Amino acid sequence: MVGGQRRRALKQYQRNFYAHNAAASKAVSNDTNDAPQHTREARQRKHSSFEAGSSGRLNVSSTYYTVPRSPGKRHRGESEHALEIIELDFATLDDLSDNLQNDTPEFVEFTKQKRTEFLRLEGLGDYSQNICVCGEEDAIYRCQDCHSSELFCHLCTIRVHERQPLHTLECWDGVSFYSTTLKSMGIRLQLGHASGVRCINSLPAFNDDFVIIDYNGIYEVGLDFCGCASAQPHVIQLLRARLFPATTIDPKTAATFRALEYFQMLSFESKVSAFEFYKTAARLMDNTGIHVPKDRYEAMLRMMREWRFIKQMQRAGQGHHPEGIVATEPGACAVLCPACPHTGKNLPDGWENAPSEIQFLYALFLAIDANFRLARRNVSSDIVDPGLNHGYAFFVEEQAYKGFIGSHERVVQELSSCSSHNAVNLADTRVSRGLAATGAGTIDCAQHNFKWPCSVGDLQKGESMRSSSDVSALNISYDIACQWSKHLWTRMSTFPHRYHIKHDQKAITFLVPKFHLPAHVAKCQSSFSFNFTKGVGRTDGEAPERGWADINPIATSTREMGPGSRRDTLDDHFNDWNWKKICAMGLIFCRKYNFALTEVQERINDLIDFEASLATDELAKWRKDIEAWEADHLQPNPFESRATATMTQAAVRLALSMAEAAEIERGSNMSLHDDISPSVLISSGLELEDQQRRLDFDAKMIGQHATDVQKGKILQRMNALRRRIDTWARVQLLYMPSVSRLRSPDDIATETKVSSISLFLPSSLPQQVLCDDRLLKYEWDLHEAQAYDTLNDLRTVLNLQYHLYKYKDAFIRGQRANTRANGIINNTEHRIDMLSLKYSTSRDALLNLAARLGKNDGWERSLKPLNKKTDAVPLKHDDGRTVGQQSISWIWKTLGSNSNELGLQDSLRVEWCKSRARAHRWQEEVQLLWEEMRRVIAFLDWQAGWWEKQGPRHAFSSQHVREGALAYAQRQAHLRRKMAVHFKSVWAANPSWQEAPPLTVHLHSQ
Repeated sequence: MVGGQRRRALKQYQRNFYAHNAAASKAVSNDTNDAPQHTREARQRKHSSFEAGSSGRLNVSSTYYTVPRSPGKRHRGESEHALEIIELDFATLDDLSDNLQNDTPEFVEFTKQKRTEFLRLEGLGDYSQNICVCGEEDAIYRCQDCHSSELFCHLCTIRVHERQPLHTLECWDGVSFYSTTLKSMGIRLQLGHASGVRCINSLPAFNDDFVIIDYNGIYEVGLDFCGCASAQPHVIQLLRARLFPATTIDPKTAATFRALEYFQMLSFESKVSAFEFYKTAARLMDNTGIHVPKDRYEAMLRMMREWRFIKQMQRAGQGHHPEGIVATEPGACAVLCPACPHTGKNLPDGWENAPSEIQFLYALFLAIDANFRLARRNVSSDIVDPGLNHGYAFFVEEQAYKGFIGSHERVVQELSSCSSHNAVNLADTRVSRGLAATGAGTIDCAQHNFKWPCSVGDLQKGESMRSSSDVSALNISYDIACQWSKHLWTRMSTFPHRYHIKHDQKAITFLVPKFHLPAHVAKCQSSFSFNFTKGVGRTDGEAPERGWADINPIATSTREMGPGSRRDTLDDHFNDWNWKKICAMGLIFCRKYNFALTEVQERINDLIDFEASLATDELAKWRKDIEAWEADHLQPNPFESRATATMTQAAVRLALSMAEAAEIERGSNMSLHDDISPSVLISSGLELEDQQRRLDFDAKMIGQHATDVQKGKILQRMNALRRRIDTWARVQLLYMPSVSRLRSPDDIATETKVSSISLFLPSSLPQQVLCDDRLLKYEWDLHEAQAYDTLNDLRTVLNLQYHLYKYKDAFIRGQRANTRANGIINNTEHRIDMLSLKYSTSRDALLNLAARLGKNDGWERSLKPLNKKTDAVPLKHDDGRTVGQQSISWIWKTLGSNSNELGLQDSLRVEWCKSRARAHRWQEEVQLLWEEMRRVIAFLDWQAGWWEKQGPRHAFSSQHVREGALAYAQRQAHLRRKMAVHFKSVWAANPSWQEAPPLTVHLHSQ
């Protein structure tokens, strides 16, 4: 009885629920269509609420509200217009689908048509006749892969599919269609003969269970090899039918060339794994699990790996080499950057003797970086899974590399002298247990984002400077170049001789990528900057990072591979990355060249306007200094501030102590305490004020659910600080007796929060309260120095936080590692909050003291109001503009207080050097781009000629092979010439490209 009541109640609830939803859909389906016309332009929306009325019907109450145009939330109380309550009757809901789509009848009709046509295709359709078109048998077979859904008889189906053995068939059983195979119908694929010709000595495949993997399914086929006396080996017969065999002896699995090429291209673009591709093909054949195709996944992996290697060799021209693959040189299979300088390929005659002012046009730009996402688990080994590439493309030859690494395992890495490298402490959070390689290090073309041949090697433990240098023959840009370059030549002396660089005969410059540079100390930021270095144009050195964005999605697959499979797979992906960069060079260079032409003129005009306001004699001196530094970096760096009168708290304390010592000698000292002088009193007061802020921050950080241990530590600090303040306050009364009227003897002991105890420093006294002018002056000097010190600390912490965020995003994975990294980042955020408050407090004190001391407002030009959100920001890109274009926060322009005009002149000199550098870098960028575009055309022309020579290079014994080799070489040559013509047509849209740019842009600064 009770159960029946519950069921009836549940059914009633369901009816009401569905009716409620249907009514809601009907009420709100025209949210904007039934809105008042005058509110349409105000971007209003309607909100409807529902409740049961007294009559048992549903009441709908609608309200219009304004949608903010910004992504923010609508403010409370914003314009709303209530409408009258509408009563809806459930009985009006005749057809749910019509009510849901009543405003789009065309869509409803179109959907209905598609639904009915889908159902119609499940039957015979237009081919319901019983007799086949041949008039001999019943038509009961149709093909899912052929163009139409026409039905054929058994014989006609065989006749149509003799040349299409990889189609999926369906058979009509009088009620519905069921799947069948061509093999079950007797169709067999004959190899070694022309299509339609049967071999009289045919040999069935081993066990007659041959499986072919195609891009759209996995097929069991009846396959016969030719058994004639002149028959080719089974593997050759399969290859000539464009079937790639999985084994060389008794093959019973093959993949179509089309399937392998399709998967290769799909993996390049989507980074899909072989397992996902294989499972997709299997499910296309049977998505129920009833008739699962025979498992050929391992064979698929083997075929795909061999396919990648053979195609790589073919595209590199190794198939035309007289000595074959064994003669392949290291890096010979890598796709080269056509815009980089290659001797004998795209450099003009006599480039070695070019004037010194244009030698930078023929420099090679390389960038080093490591990627910790490309880790590999400790599975398999080189013995079980050897690589097919032996240094032929991008990965170095493994045995020699590991041998060298093993011989240097005990080398102690030198500690960094760049303080901002404290961020690499996060490297300890990277989990390396169970990994055979923690990542990969590479060398890239720094200007065009190409992977460099023989430039990739596995990292054994972290981003070691030693491991990265082993894979390189040349370096220019590295995120820790300031440390890595120190003993490079000493380390290189232990390399195999073929990797040595004649560095004493080359001009080698070490730089730090622009994105990583803000994490370095100030000296590194000026000495290793792309923006300040002559001859680098607008290169940023971040090419490897862009390449990582493309390769990182494949890391989940390569992580589980054996060492050889992983190296071969990554080599193939790196080659594809380089090839895609070549294909896009036409548009990329066109866009960059047009933008550079506009930008260089703007930077030149800015420099000319700047120089017009400078003294001629000072400008000449500055120009001489920067030219000397550009010629020899051992000269003083003009981008560094040379003003030495910068004020710090320590310097002010020393100066005050020396002044008091002089007063004691003269007998004019005003000290009223044996141990605490007036300056020490004020200095101690500032320290106590800082401790109050620290304690308040720490107390807030532990939160409301602090442990007893945490509460005990905070309480101990509070008591100690209260005692220090009480002792200091007693001495304060000797020098500032007027404070006794503002603070009672019990105020310090009775104040609940120690951080709220007022110290009544001179800056916080009311105007009517008298105070010795010397105390006011002491506090002014100390607060001014404190403000500059705080800004310097704030800049350091902002740089650290910036680097920590980017490092975490790039390399930290896993909950444990992220939790630890977030803890470090949160600490820096709290430090920024505390420093911002400390600076603002110091500045407020300076404002009060300036009024009492009669100071002018000159100090406010350096110590500006600090807005934490807009001012306390790192050196980053503003609105997508680069460092060469942007304006930065004022905190990065305030270097310190100076006692005379020397500081102003020094700031002007540094800013002029930066303005000059911006103009010159854009000038060099125009020249570099023009030269690189010329080199691209020259390289393609050279490569076309090289391919034309490869055709007859190998004397193949077979006429057919000679013909194919010549045809392939000619096709490759023709492709390069077509690309060159296409690039020229794209670049010709800019008339200036067809004329050589001037060697120098005539700047006013020259």
